[in-house]
Parts: sequence; C-alpha cells; structure tokens
Amino acid sequence: MNTDPRSALAALIAALERHYEAAAGSRGDDDPALESATERLANAFDTYDDALFDAYDVATPLIVFDDDDGDEDEDDDFDDLDDFEDDEDDEDEDEDDDEDYEDDDEDDAPR
Repeated sequence: MNTDPRSALAALIAALERHYEAAAGSRGDDDPALESATERLANAFDTYDDALFDAYDVATPLIVFDDDDGDEDEDDDFDDLDDFEDDEDDEDEDEDDDEDYEDDDEDDAPR
C-alpha cells in the first residue's frame, strides 16, 4: 500500500504538534502522554519517509533512534556517525599526504 506523501506530511506535522503539546504539558520523561506522542511522531515520520521514497526516490536526512533497545546498546545508535567521522579523518589524512608529496617535489626540483 502506497501512502500519498502529501497526506503523510500532513500527518507528520500534526504528530509534531501533538508531541509539542505533550512535551509542554509533560511531568517528566516518564509521562505516558509524552511517550505516546513520541511513539506516534516516530511512526508518522517513518510513514512520511517511506512515502517520499516510494513516490520520488528521495529520503529524508533524518534517523529515528529506537529507545526500546535499553541503555546497554545506547552507543550502538551512533556507530554510523563514528563511521562518518572516520571517513572525514581519512580525507584529512589524504590531504596531508598530498602536501607531503608537494614538499618532496620542491626538494627534488633543479635550481
């Protein structure tokens, strides 16, 4: 079943508004209304993301982290970010390597 991206977007915006209202009236992280609004927001986002991709082959640049895993897996959520940072470090090292080669060329040049 394909969902219309426009209606999925409207549902996502409504879920954001409900989440805001629940957060503003919350009595803490364990507030059942906030937990429910958070779950509905995550589901609305997933529906929108899927509908957008199905219709246009475009994904949003956002990720919903699942809180059900517990604290023991908390760092696992950031593994992809660590990989991204490693890639950036590799690019910096490549640039440094290029500078080393340029220095070598200057030393070898006839004067």
